Amino acid sequence: MDPKTQETLKFVMRSTLAWLNVAFDNTATWVSKLSWWKFFLFAVLLLASADIIQNTFFSSEETKKIRKVQKKNLNTSANSIAIDDKKFEIDNTGIRIKAPKNYGNSKRVDIDSSGWQIVDENQEKIASKVESTMSDLPTSNTESESPGITFGKDDVHIKLPKELAREIRAEMQRAADTAAAEASDEEKTKSSRWFQNFVLLLVFGLFGMKALLGGKVRAEEQAKQANATAERESLLRQVSEAQMQMMQAQVEPHFLFNTLASVEFLIETDPPRAAKMQRSLIAYLRAVLPQMRENAAKTNLGREADMVKAYLELLKMRMEERLNIDFIMPDDLRKASFPPMMLQSLVENSIKHGLEVKTEGGTLQFRAELQQDKLRVTVSDDGLGFGAVPSNGTGLGLQNIRERLKLIYKDKAQMIISPNKPSGVCVTIEIPYELAK
Repeated sequence: MDPKTQETLKFVMRSTLAWLNVAFDNTATWVSKLSWWKFFLFAVLLLASADIIQNTFFSSEETKKIRKVQKKNLNTSANSIAIDDKKFEIDNTGIRIKAPKNYGNSKRVDIDSSGWQIVDENQEKIASKVESTMSDLPTSNTESESPGITFGKDDVHIKLPKELAREIRAEMQRAADTAAAEASDEEKTKSSRWFQNFVLLLVFGLFGMKALLGGKVRAEEQAKQANATAERESLLRQVSEAQMQMMQAQVEPHFLFNTLASVEFLIETDPPRAAKMQRSLIAYLRAVLPQMRENAAKTNLGREADMVKAYLELLKMRMEERLNIDFIMPDDLRKASFPPMMLQSLVENSIKHGLEVKTEGGTLQFRAELQQDKLRVTVSDDGLGFGAVPSNGTGLGLQNIRERLKLIYKDKAQMIISPNKPSGVCVTIEIPYELAK
């Protein structure tokens, strides 16, 4: 075999093995994903389909083959019956048996008191069989000459009465028909079920594959899903951290500029009030700047509350009597763990969309409380409420808070938004209570 042909054969074998490997893996994966009741339902439907296909496409062909075999091994006619290599001819004079060619002329020499004689062994065998058979044959009621046996060169002639010969011919015909039917049924049973047997082996193979490899395949699929989930959560965490950093770094320029302008104006008109606003601005920046430098997923509630309080005090100096602050922060909850910048976003939303656009202003309430093992922080206002004034914001602030809560606490945290009475909005963040590190 030349090298080129060898390389071609090797390539074909490698391709075939690779295809079989892929097919096996895909089949194992598909079978393992099926539940057991679905697998058994599939097996029943497959076996039923195999039976229908077998009876439709293969049974007729097998029957033709069996009939050809029967015609070859058993040939019948009105006056003769051939079974294997012996031919029986029946006529009105009796039965004529033609011996096979391989019978030959087997002879032996017998010696007794009268001398020696040559005896044909085949003739003796035939004669003994004929005599034993004649004893079982039905007797005729018609008186006629006794049966006789005449040995020819290639055959044996058994003389019988006509009625007896007809009865024997009928019996032999019935026996031949019965033998043909039995042989046909036996051959059909043996050869016509091969397709169903193949499908049965296939079902057993799939059962073994599911029982032995199902756990391994399911574990691999779960590992893949876990890796995909981990990668997705990692990407979400990175996006959330980037958004948090953006929020932490975002000290709105107009807010700082307006506050500084107010300080400058108050220095000329009301120096004590300007000094107070300046102290509030310093407190606010002192609370905000550490958050801008850090990149932690959690901080403590006390720091967040101080930042919110400094922000509200600055706004109070700007809005004066239009803004009332109801701020309750228990000291024993200051060390509780809490995500950064969430409260700042809630307070900004309440001021911007609820109280600042209201002519007479209103009250902003801040509540932190512990209920069982849950920390609840609520920011509410009695402003205009949902959708009273068109907003030019992106609407992503609250959605970002929801995604961050889900990313950090899974299903153990929630944000509840509800209308406040008599007007305004109430937003509550509920997280598991734990101490900050």
